[in-house]
Amino acid sequence: MAADTHAPLDAMPESYEDWAALAQRLQIKVIHIAERDTQVAKQRKQRDEFVNTWSVHGFVDEGLQPAELGWGTHERHWPADAARHGFGSDAAIYLGRPGIGTRVRSWTPLEGPYHGFLVTHAESISIADHLTLRKDGEVIYRPTVHYAYHPCDDAVLSLHEVAGKNWQLQHRHRIVRDEIVEGMDELGVLLMGNPRGVYWYGSRLTIEQARELAPANSATSLQVVAGILGGMAWALRHPDAGLVEPDDLDHRVVLEAAMPYLGEVAGVYGDWTPLKDRSPLFDEEKDIDDPWQFLNFRVT
Repeated sequence: MAADTHAPLDAMPESYEDWAALAQRLQIKVIHIAERDTQVAKQRKQRDEFVNTWSVHGFVDEGLQPAELGWGTHERHWPADAARHGFGSDAAIYLGRPGIGTRVRSWTPLEGPYHGFLVTHAESISIADHLTLRKDGEVIYRPTVHYAYHPCDDAVLSLHEVAGKNWQLQHRHRIVRDEIVEGMDELGVLLMGNPRGVYWYGSRLTIEQARELAPANSATSLQVVAGILGGMAWALRHPDAGLVEPDDLDHRVVLEAAMPYLGEVAGVYGDWTPLKDRSPLFDEEKDIDDPWQFLNFRVT
């Protein structure tokens, strides 16, 4: 993005402050971990069954936590159901509702616009924290960061059923893998705010590619394990580093190990905003002066 927009970049950033300064120069206001899983199994979801392409309990457990997001300095509309944690870096807020009950507007290049779930993940806070700039002890720049996750269609139906049962999990659970017949996982990071447009960078891995690269995987599982493999490669090179955040790792080492397992890795610009093509038929609360306000992303 720096090269495309002629932003000054003399060398690869080496510290949190360097990365934060670059993000500020690129006018990045919002970052989504934007993911659309389109994998489909032979047998569709049945009644009283939760179907997913990865851990059912893991997904539901994290999804029932309050929705958390890094809170940017550009935000000017405090959500009515929001609160601060009262401890830690104070880079994030949480909403008084579960992540799998909170939808946001987002975009990936192949899917286009979609509604994703604002599911809690550590990255939502750590990325916002690491991309924070301070001057004289005051925060002067931080982007808003959160997940916008659209799981496979059967998982969405499963979540709808869970919500209808007051967040009680179904009795039967099925993780699909070998029975997947088509689809892909489009997993990346969406950077928003630069005048050139939104920029999505990530992995587009089909089920066929995943099976060819590493049998007994789905596209989702292989994308996860590729990142773990990258973390292991970094740990082997730094055996005395101690406890670190993922953001502390050199991304070049991680990608060197992970890239062979990620299918097509692409960077794509788009002209999408959360205000684009909104219907005039309904009176919605929105901020037309700044499309990158969380108010415009949230689906109410």
